[in-house]
Amino acid sequence: MIALLVSLGEIKAQDTSLSPVNPSTPDSVKVNNIFIIGNEKTQKSIILRELDFTTDFVYDWDTFMGIIKADQQKIYNLRLFTEVEITPLFMNDREVEILISVKERWYVIPSVIFQLADRNFSEWWTNQGRDWSRVNYGVKINHSNVGGRNEKLRFSGQLGFTKGLDILYSKPYIDKKQKHGLAVQLTYADQKTIPIRSAENRQVFYTNETESVLRKNFATAIRYSYRRTFYNYHFVTLGYNKTWVSPDVLVENPEYFQHGDNELKYAYLQYSFRHDNRNVAAYATKGELLQFTATKYGIFYTKDLDEVELNLVANKYFTLSDRFHYAAGLTGVWFLSPQQPYTLVRGIGYSPNFIRGYELNVIEGQQLYVQKNSLRYKLVDLSFDISRFMPLEQFSTVPFKVYLSGNFDHGSVTDRNNIPENARLTNKYLFGYGAGVDVVAIYDMVLRFEYSLNNQGEGNFFFNFRAPF
Repeated sequence: MIALLVSLGEIKAQDTSLSPVNPSTPDSVKVNNIFIIGNEKTQKSIILRELDFTTDFVYDWDTFMGIIKADQQKIYNLRLFTEVEITPLFMNDREVEILISVKERWYVIPSVIFQLADRNFSEWWTNQGRDWSRVNYGVKINHSNVGGRNEKLRFSGQLGFTKGLDILYSKPYIDKKQKHGLAVQLTYADQKTIPIRSAENRQVFYTNETESVLRKNFATAIRYSYRRTFYNYHFVTLGYNKTWVSPDVLVENPEYFQHGDNELKYAYLQYSFRHDNRNVAAYATKGELLQFTATKYGIFYTKDLDEVELNLVANKYFTLSDRFHYAAGLTGVWFLSPQQPYTLVRGIGYSPNFIRGYELNVIEGQQLYVQKNSLRYKLVDLSFDISRFMPLEQFSTVPFKVYLSGNFDHGSVTDRNNIPENARLTNKYLFGYGAGVDVVAIYDMVLRFEYSLNNQGEGNFFFNFRAPF
């Protein structure tokens, strides 16, 4: 009996020694190893690239926990995973092992194209009278993780209102240090109905009597990217564009291309700097986005076009509490010349430069600024496990969030040409305000339902498929 009790005591002591170590919060820790699970397709190096900590280094505990939280968000914003979790596992009171657990998305998504050709849903519903001929349809194939290296491959063939072909391949890293990347794109499109000008701050569309093709566009570009730090990106793009229009278009608008010919050809060079530190890229509630872009149209042959365009985007997202957050965004566009070919015309009403309440309008000019504001309240935050009905693990969990928003946008467009038929809204201070419901669902899908009024006394209900900024 005594021997049996001694043996049980030894077993109990052994079991206790195998239980997890739960020390009090340490002042500092050293990372011994990093383990990744769940990455069946994605290469380990793509995930490790986002980490701001390394092994065999001692970190202050509070600083280390902040790093883990930021790194978890960076990995999620790769848009390769539906779930990301980084967990420190204590080996003793001073050393940890890091476990990174990810749940991969479905990367190859063939889909049917069925989308409106107009600027937004409200333009099609109200201004175009819900005309079903203004719908594009076709086939699109997206591969968002070619070879497990976060490479993107997109192919789309489109018929309907706009016939087109689009091929894009991008490789984020072409070097061992994972700083330099390349992307190439080729697009072609032709249309039988095109906007040729604006009047009364709305687009004027034209179709000739024979319903023949009025515009053909071919474009190709190669882009070099440099990611020096986690949140800062540099892009240099060299591209070529060729646009042909029917002579009938120049009868309707002789200044469509400005130089009197029905063909516009130019090469362009573009530089863009992007600082992106948002917690969720598709619908941010914390962080900031800053982007500056300069484009020179006409670099080898400037007879058709010689123009410079500058763009600025500056967004800031503030978490006020667990339920409330505030988002503010500023965009600006500047052309240096007083007039542009109509294919380059910018203004409020063209993505992403919207003032809520003016979705039905286009306010065209050479300079613009738009400042947007949203105060949002998280009403619903749920996640549904549908694994019993869905055999694919990538779709087994459906997140569902609902936000209530109060919105105020304002801005103006400077038109140096002072076109009389657009004078109601150009060169004037404009603002719009209202309330909305934002739904954020699986794979960062965003649906917005808003009612907005503007300072012209006009109000309407608007529906959109993406976050406003």
